[in-house]
Amino acid sequence: MKPKVVIYKKVPHEVLSYIKEYCQVSYYENLDSWLNPDFLKDLLDAHGLLGSSMSINKELLDKAPQLKIVCNASVGYNNFDMDELTSRGIMATNTPDVLTDTTADTIFGLLLSTARRICEMDRFVKDGKWERLIEEDLFGLDVHHKVLGIIGMGRIGSAIAKRANLGFDMEILYHNRSRNENAEKLYGAKKTELDELLSKSDFVCLMTPLTEETKDLISYREFQLMKKTAIFINGSRGETVNEEALVEALKTRQIAGAGLDVYKEEPINRDHALLQMKNTVTLPHMGSATSETRAKMAYLAAENLVKGLSGETPPSLINKSLLTAR
Repeated sequence: MKPKVVIYKKVPHEVLSYIKEYCQVSYYENLDSWLNPDFLKDLLDAHGLLGSSMSINKELLDKAPQLKIVCNASVGYNNFDMDELTSRGIMATNTPDVLTDTTADTIFGLLLSTARRICEMDRFVKDGKWERLIEEDLFGLDVHHKVLGIIGMGRIGSAIAKRANLGFDMEILYHNRSRNENAEKLYGAKKTELDELLSKSDFVCLMTPLTEETKDLISYREFQLMKKTAIFINGSRGETVNEEALVEALKTRQIAGAGLDVYKEEPINRDHALLQMKNTVTLPHMGSATSETRAKMAYLAAENLVKGLSGETPPSLINKSLLTAR
């Protein structure tokens, strides 16, 4: 008998066909809630789950007694209760690497768009307001030869540093739990304490994963430490920033602007103060959103699923401690 898996995210036809070669599949292209009666029924004898965003916690796991593996089609996995999964011997996987360059492209594009006011000027032209040479009140900020501070120098942070240093001659400061010797060697990155990074950087780019320690990592005190000409970029998770503090910093011009791809509530409420500000560029959590990259992510998630259920080690196993228990 083939193992039974539940897919609760739209995946390319080729990826679905690949999984069906090895597994019985229940497929939910658009699942509004895991309380869906059919989904709950499928959980009872499911050996594997593949999707993203859904909270995989004790409540759900109690309804899936046969589960052996859960696979996120994303690099983040803060939706996983890792302690609960590991204690039950359930493998957890994600899809790192394949989205690194695409996400770095998006975040650096967000930085450029915010600094040079590209989105604002696009609206300015389309609204028919361009009638003469623009005056200083519409000027943006230079990016080249400035200081970029990156909080969270992992794969994506390093890829952003590469674009900034090699492409725009930017000086790189970074704050990370451990040294990134590769970034130091290739891009001249300098490891600093958080406060020093905030006070010296012209651009502050937040790329840390969401953990208990990083919730509201950037709040009132941190914005006060930044230069008044600084641009703040968040490409991590919405919960890493105190949004009320960010709104105040933008309104009072404590910082010059912000570029955001993530929010505490997604989709963001259409009445949110951040959407009313000209000095803020807001994207719809689209860091890895290209057809090519999403297909690669789906395939890697499928490979994790199939290999995990075939007795092999999934390529992107998160809780590697389970390997020693086998």
